[in-house]
Amino acid sequence: MSGNKDDSFDPKEHQHLRYNPLRDTWVLVSAHRMKRPWAGQVERPPEQQIPRYEPSNPLCPGNRRASGQVNSDYNSTFVFDNDFPALQPDAPDPASDQHPLFQSKAARGVCKVMCFHPWSDVTLPLMKNQEVVEVIDKWAELVEELGSTYRWVQIFENKGAMMGCSNPHPHCQVWASDFLPNEPALSDRCQRAFHQKHGEPLLLQYAREEAAKKERLVLQSSDWLVLVPYWATWPYQTLLLPRRHILRITELTAEERKGLADIMKRLLTKYDNLFEVSFPYSMGWHGAPTGPLLKEDHSHWQLHAHYYPPLLRSATVKKFMVGYELLAQEQRDLTPEQAAEKLRNLPEEHYRTREKQVEGDEAK
Repeated sequence: MSGNKDDSFDPKEHQHLRYNPLRDTWVLVSAHRMKRPWAGQVERPPEQQIPRYEPSNPLCPGNRRASGQVNSDYNSTFVFDNDFPALQPDAPDPASDQHPLFQSKAARGVCKVMCFHPWSDVTLPLMKNQEVVEVIDKWAELVEELGSTYRWVQIFENKGAMMGCSNPHPHCQVWASDFLPNEPALSDRCQRAFHQKHGEPLLLQYAREEAAKKERLVLQSSDWLVLVPYWATWPYQTLLLPRRHILRITELTAEERKGLADIMKRLLTKYDNLFEVSFPYSMGWHGAPTGPLLKEDHSHWQLHAHYYPPLLRSATVKKFMVGYELLAQEQRDLTPEQAAEKLRNLPEEHYRTREKQVEGDEAK
């Protein structure tokens, strides 16, 4: 690969490759493709009018779930064991005598569901700051509890039907496993290699560099940064980073949790405002491994959250990861700098709040 820069090169017009140091992979950036007309699949926009309470919704307070269990009449967060878990704590071991091409290993763990709020018609950007702090506190509590036993605790939220979420009630999932899954294992290797070579955590140095450059910054505060990564794959993908060195979410101070709640609300409000729709995404937290690995040195790690939203051109046109992306390598259509600028320039007042204000003014 040539190291010489051509003065005629324009990242918004000319395809190029960008390196992802968290995965040791490259992404193809082809921003000029945004000029092509779209005649492909159009999704249904997310439902806007969701009832606050639905007697048949298994996530609402006091309702019965498929397992027969009845939810408590909760008024804050609510955690329960997933009725259809992908991981169970007591699965037997596979046979030990195996062919090298047909290997299997034991997999044990637990899966939990966590409701953010008793109302079905709110999402994180529409919740009060203190309510979001309570979500963060519960995340930390679950990492502390499950991380005492399991090597990995994965907090993740799939928001919207476009991301496979079958229930609009605000919630996330927490899966804990006795093995290190593929993505965090790869991230662990990459962060460790960078730390050994440069003597500093990869994402701590990266946050400092991005804060100085500013071109991919979306939001910042005294404790947190939100940016579109230089190597982003999804159109409006973002990375949420603390400014100081933090290994796990359990280490956040009370002030850092308040700041995190604030910047999460601001980011998710911008997402919703982009196409004036409840913005779909998959998000999740990555921190240093836990369980038996708590005794090991993980100073190469830095706590961070990934947001992967699929929407590209509008509320009904998403990015497809198919064909070349599946068979060759990841590819994106607009530059991370363009995406960051769009998000950065969006208002921080939620469009639904503005609509209610307009309706109130018209009613006077």
